[in-house]
Amino acid sequence: MASFNKVILVGNLTRDPELRYTPKGTAIAKIGLAVNRVWTNEAGEKKEEVTFVDVDIFGRTAENVGQYMRKGRPILIEGRLRLDQWDDKQTGQKKSKLGVVAETVQFLGSAPGAGEGGAPAAARAPRPAPSAPASEPVEGDGPPESDDVPF
Repeated sequence: MASFNKVILVGNLTRDPELRYTPKGTAIAKIGLAVNRVWTNEAGEKKEEVTFVDVDIFGRTAENVGQYMRKGRPILIEGRLRLDQWDDKQTGQKKSKLGVVAETVQFLGSAPGAGEGGAPAAARAPRPAPSAPASEPVEGDGPPESDDVPF
């Protein structure tokens, strides 16, 4: 039986992207994404839950995200789930975290200040086209071990 691992998320950045490079030069952007779910319970009250997701983006797409995206901006991510596991160096306990590796990224909304008459020229600059699929790192070039990335 074949497996299928695909995630599509739309949310807002919880912080500015962290852009780093591996020793071999591969760009990696780490972002936090807040995804909201709103529903009405049986009593007719509106409820909301927020899920926070860590996303890793590679290659040229990572550089675009690092250049154009900021905290609070909306973004669409298509990717796959990845389970990271490690031993905690202080306690020796095994730790794990589920995250997303982006395969395609699309910027949503417009740049802050766009369309406002008094916005500075930089804020009115055209938004880049949606990013191409994120190139998967080549064998031996990532995703790097935690010691290889300066986060």
